[in-house]
Amino acid sequence: MDTHIRKVYVPMTETGFYILLCLREEAHGYHVIRKVEALTHGEIRISPGTMYGSLSKMEKDNLIRFVREEEKRKIYCITELGQEVLALEMKRIERLYRNMMEVR
Repeated sequence: MDTHIRKVYVPMTETGFYILLCLREEAHGYHVIRKVEALTHGEIRISPGTMYGSLSKMEKDNLIRFVREEEKRKIYCITELGQEVLALEMKRIERLYRNMMEVR
């Protein structure tokens, strides 16, 4: 993983985290928007502009890849690099949670 990717994506924004988390299965942007809203019980709502800007940037940075088009919707999935970045973030979140529980 190169320096640019670490600098831009570690730590991740919630938007980036949820996009990569959801794209472990192939999906289009609107599906990800709905899934994030459901996962977070409406606490996080990703606007279409944010979603499509993030998808474009993540595709350019090789964290996700275009798979195919269905009914004029682009379907994406996470790449190996995206999985590495997501795993780093998950470890960071787990560490934060452990530390929080220790300080109680």
